[in-house]
Amino acid sequence: MARFKPTHKGLKLLAVDFERQILPGTFEHALCHLIDHELDLSALHARYQNDDGGASAYHPAALLKIILLAYSRGILYSRRIEAACRENIVFIAVSGDSQPHFSTIAAFVSGMGDAIASLFAQVLLVCDRQGLIGREMFAIDGVKLPANASKAKSGTRADYQRQMERMEQAAKTLLEKHQRADAAPTEAVMGQREANKLARLQKEATQLRDWLQANPHDRKGSRGSVILSNRTDNESAKMATGKGVVQGYTGVATVDEKAQIILDAQAHGTGSEQALLLPAIKAVAAYRTPQTVITADAGYYTESNCQALATQSIEAYIPDPDYRKRDERYADQGIHTAKPDPLWNKARSGKVATHKKKARCFKPADFVLAEDHSHCLCPGGKRLYGNGSNCTIGGRIALKFSGAKQDCVPCDKRRECLRTPDKTHVRQVAFLQGRRDSSPSVLEQMKARIDSARGKAMITRRFATVEPVFGNLRGNKRLHRFTLRGKDKVDGQWKLYCLMHNVEKLAHHGYAS
Repeated sequence: MARFKPTHKGLKLLAVDFERQILPGTFEHALCHLIDHELDLSALHARYQNDDGGASAYHPAALLKIILLAYSRGILYSRRIEAACRENIVFIAVSGDSQPHFSTIAAFVSGMGDAIASLFAQVLLVCDRQGLIGREMFAIDGVKLPANASKAKSGTRADYQRQMERMEQAAKTLLEKHQRADAAPTEAVMGQREANKLARLQKEATQLRDWLQANPHDRKGSRGSVILSNRTDNESAKMATGKGVVQGYTGVATVDEKAQIILDAQAHGTGSEQALLLPAIKAVAAYRTPQTVITADAGYYTESNCQALATQSIEAYIPDPDYRKRDERYADQGIHTAKPDPLWNKARSGKVATHKKKARCFKPADFVLAEDHSHCLCPGGKRLYGNGSNCTIGGRIALKFSGAKQDCVPCDKRRECLRTPDKTHVRQVAFLQGRRDSSPSVLEQMKARIDSARGKAMITRRFATVEPVFGNLRGNKRLHRFTLRGKDKVDGQWKLYCLMHNVEKLAHHGYAS
């Protein structure tokens, strides 16, 4: 029988040289060189006031190395980071055998504050010095991630008020039942289960009352509308994603095309990305040149954004939501959208999940406009008479018509014609004509730019620039949710992850060359 040398897989005492464990060309080597020789950590040093008294603290450079190394390995939670500092030789070598408690790690991340913005800017200067920023095209996009907040505890102040009243009424009913049981000696006393329920109701009612006192007003949206508050993290928001609705934040990143360096990272507690474009462009003004092209996702396509970009003479390409319908490259996309998502399809094997389609109402195309524009005919054959011949809708001339009550009320097509047939008596329809202003609007100009050969190329380049970044952060680094609460803390954690991404690019493309 062949003989082989033994292999050891258990515990073994070794003499280890920490410096030899950090190999050149690796992420940890670039991380240590950057923090030890390139970055100014004076802002972090100023947070410690133990010169004359108090216990010694862990060096902020060691803590920063530990956190960024953990994020690069897909380790997000502080308890697992603490375990890695005790058991993993690379973590031990990078941190200089520092073994901080998980509470120290969590407090350091949540307390970074404005210091992380300064560190992020310093790393960008190093990336620029290494020639990793091309300034030819910037891609802006956002990713929606769950927050450390309960989606079930969202609502308006009126919702919370009703919940509190219901809980107080339920607690009052339990108390009355308990008092009746005490008065009747033959009855059994309140059980432990009911007692626990009473304590829980009273506790939650008190928490609701305290929250209502601390937050006397509802959250307001960008246009003054009331948006849902959240009792666990009131700066987060409900967001619709491809996998359902989450309670979280939108992480916005501005990525340079050359080496996929993240130039700016912001986290916002809003599901609407429309208002986040201009702040992102403003944040990278120092790196933008007159020739720099801005590309963004269709979620940023609004008239105000397009107008602002035109006013600032910024060449930008923002596709509208329907651009794929006009692009021949997406002609067969229906084949793929019809396929069930294996990661989300909850139907049993062999069955395809079916969704009830919303009822379709008649559109203006279903109405026949008379040649002299005096009236139009509805699908039921009834006349609708003009009630506005010189109106403006979206900058275009519109002809408006309204049905007669004696025709619409008894019509058997009301369910197909009106969205709310129980409330609305007659149908109104508008036929859009040419633009009142003959010059094309900023939205039409953007559509024409997107439909051009350069616009189609820019869409492809945007995909290839920003989507791999999100794939790296979410897939490789396992950033599936934010672990902190509050916009400032979540923004700091998002910047830490994006900073780690830039250090990784430095290790592979900057220092490696």
